[in-house]
Amino acid sequence: MDTESILNQLKEEIAGIKSGPAIRNVGEVIRMGDGVATIRGLSDCRYSEMLEFETEDGKVLGLALNLEESSVGAIVLGNSERIKEGQTVKSTGTILSIPVGENLIGRVINPLGEPIDGGSPLNRNEMENQLLEKIAPGVITRQSVNTPLHTGIKVIDAAIPIGRGQRELIIGDRQTGKTAIAIDTIINQANDTEFSTPICIYVAIGQKESKVAQIVEKLKQSGAMKYTIVVMAGASAPAALQYLAPYAGCAIGEYFMTKGQDALVVYDDLSKHAWAYRQISLLLRRPPGREAYPGDIFYLHSRLLERAAKLNKEHGGGSLTALPIIETQLGDISAYIPTNVISITDGQIYLEPELFYQGIRPAVNVGLSVSRVGSAAQTKAMKKVAGTLRLELAQFRELAAFAQFGQDLDSATRLKIDRGRRLTEILKQPQYHGVSFENQVASILATTDGSLDSVPIEKVSKFETEYLKFLKTNHPNTLKKLREKKELADNIRIELKKAVEDFSKNYFSN
Repeated sequence: MDTESILNQLKEEIAGIKSGPAIRNVGEVIRMGDGVATIRGLSDCRYSEMLEFETEDGKVLGLALNLEESSVGAIVLGNSERIKEGQTVKSTGTILSIPVGENLIGRVINPLGEPIDGGSPLNRNEMENQLLEKIAPGVITRQSVNTPLHTGIKVIDAAIPIGRGQRELIIGDRQTGKTAIAIDTIINQANDTEFSTPICIYVAIGQKESKVAQIVEKLKQSGAMKYTIVVMAGASAPAALQYLAPYAGCAIGEYFMTKGQDALVVYDDLSKHAWAYRQISLLLRRPPGREAYPGDIFYLHSRLLERAAKLNKEHGGGSLTALPIIETQLGDISAYIPTNVISITDGQIYLEPELFYQGIRPAVNVGLSVSRVGSAAQTKAMKKVAGTLRLELAQFRELAAFAQFGQDLDSATRLKIDRGRRLTEILKQPQYHGVSFENQVASILATTDGSLDSVPIEKVSKFETEYLKFLKTNHPNTLKKLREKKELADNIRIELKKAVEDFSKNYFSN
């Protein structure tokens, strides 16, 4: 490079130097412990603002949560061991956000948007920043939930339907199959060809890393990672990241919702999220309330779940469906956190340990489970068979109590009890075996119509499997009409009735 070009370069650099005073909002760490820093200074700091701790080996991010008169309380979003008393802290002027974009699909990330799956780094130029905390869509921008989100699980799609834009709680004791229902729902979205496949976000909060790795592997094997994003703050992650994880998942879902797409977010689970927030709040010296939770614990989950919505066409028509999971202790759904979340959501799927141990899986208690959206999120065909199903199951539960005393029952009562047992049997379903909408209708209709009354209870499952194979082979047009019209018209009902009679007489032996 010649002398003249060097001089020109120097002139350009000197011209770009700003000689005026630079104003920076700077503070000092006065106390540090358990991932929480107390900072003196930072007079212009805002709530939820990102902070930079200057350590000897680089910068560490923090998040301002307590704004007091003489100090600021912040949680550290990195290695807190690098932060010591007396170190300098700078405010960045930016509220906490996460980079989102299409290139997140198929990846496992942490709540800060950094990939942790060992894959290639994300191209931030193709992404946009989305605030972790946002005000939920207003009433004017929403529309009522009217499109089904098929889970592939018979008992849920028939008795406790979930609609796109709904918030449906999955609640039960540990090891009763809560995560299994959520993962089955994600896997089934690829099979639900009648509606667009939603982008699915699975948020793991405080879960064992080995368990999350198994879930990711299963999603890969089933081809579901093609439309799934996993946000992970494992059991070994700091409480700060566990606290941020569901908001990060929600922000990603909102990005796709505002683009007019459907999104599904699973929070697994919000009990551990509440524990992480309680830990942070106690370290920030906030006054404890009931069960040592802070006073704003209800707001913690309400401001998260209210962001699930079905937007109207003027605002893109997208939707964000939330499936929060809550773990109960000894089946106590009247505890503090369970009752909070039940009151926020549009219904709950209650999994009962007794049913699980009896081999009824999924162990859904249809009596305590409810969907406040109800049949508005069902197709007309499912609505017809589901109404009879709920009635039959309710009568069965009522009458089954008498049956165990061994009293002499009249034939009508015995018939209802026998049919209830067959219905319970037909609603059993192994994990990772989603059933299509038309097959669900055919199975439930055959049971409620009385076509299975002569089949021994222990052979009901075999009957259903062979009957559905028979329909697929011998009556594909009937299933096709049912799938396309989504109505159980009289001609389709007659065709299914004839098919099940033909199968019972000529193809199935008791």
